[in-house]
Amino acid sequence: MIDFKTIEYNSEKNEVTVLDQTKLPEEEAYLTLTKAEDIYQAIKNMNVRGAPLIGVTAAYGVVLASRTGSQNEIQKACDLIRSARPTAVNLSWAIGRMEKKLAQSRNPFSELLAEAKKIEAEDKNACIAMGKLGATLIADNANIMVHCNAGALATSGIGTALGIIYTAKEQGKRFSVFSSETRPLLQGARLTSWELTKNGVDTYTICDNMVATFMPRMKLVLVGADRIASNGDVANKIGTKGLAIISDYYKVPFYVAAPLSTFDFTVASGTQIPIEERTEDEIRKFNERCIVAPPAKICNPAFDITPAELVSGIITERCIIDRPHGKNIAKML
Repeated sequence: MIDFKTIEYNSEKNEVTVLDQTKLPEEEAYLTLTKAEDIYQAIKNMNVRGAPLIGVTAAYGVVLASRTGSQNEIQKACDLIRSARPTAVNLSWAIGRMEKKLAQSRNPFSELLAEAKKIEAEDKNACIAMGKLGATLIADNANIMVHCNAGALATSGIGTALGIIYTAKEQGKRFSVFSSETRPLLQGARLTSWELTKNGVDTYTICDNMVATFMPRMKLVLVGADRIASNGDVANKIGTKGLAIISDYYKVPFYVAAPLSTFDFTVASGTQIPIEERTEDEIRKFNERCIVAPPAKICNPAFDITPAELVSGIITERCIIDRPHGKNIAKML
């Protein structure tokens, strides 16, 4: 179903190859990463993106450092990679698992490699499970709206929200997907349109400010997540909150797809989730041209928080969590 790989580890060369998502859709190019610093830069610069994939990539970054590094050097690599981006909890979650394994290991490289492979396998299996559960929500001939990119490009598997779409397509269901462009980095326009059309899904790309116009035609909204609080508040790509408000107004079901690794049970609500502020140039420039008057100030939060009451359900690899999310999240655990 998916004919590209987002990440691949070569044990013989001890290097990681990743699909460079900053080059899509013009070019399907790959980067070779050979040290922890490369992994840090690839995550920070969004060559690699999507919460689950960031976690998998981070784990292999620790493996790169462990081939010849001392325990102290491996720990420094963990600290560096963890600092790359603050919002997606899969990053700190994966590094935490690698640190725990490091503390217990007698042979760091082989044991850390096994743990990284386990994290990757769990991600792939979670995508498959979410796909099967979420596909039950998709009706034949439906219009489905998505935001940003929560597909195979955001994971090491078939994707979270888009994995559901691929599964429904395999089941023979017919539908159309409407993908918002997702300013300022255009993950919906650049990435989701490339991925969906590459995999034979009927796809429309719309500007972010067209969402309210098209929402009355929708049967379902599917998005991913970068961190989910204990009460069910969802941190996801900027624009998700507005999408949820509009879908609520038009009574269109709004579902979040995310693996359990994206839940942060140390925070009670979304108000405690750190929001990454990215560089001014992402907004100030478009195609290398200045589109904002130089004296104007720029605000560029990469994520927003969607309140739990606007979320119809959260699709995990274990179950679909219905409202009230806080109570049902606790029950699931």
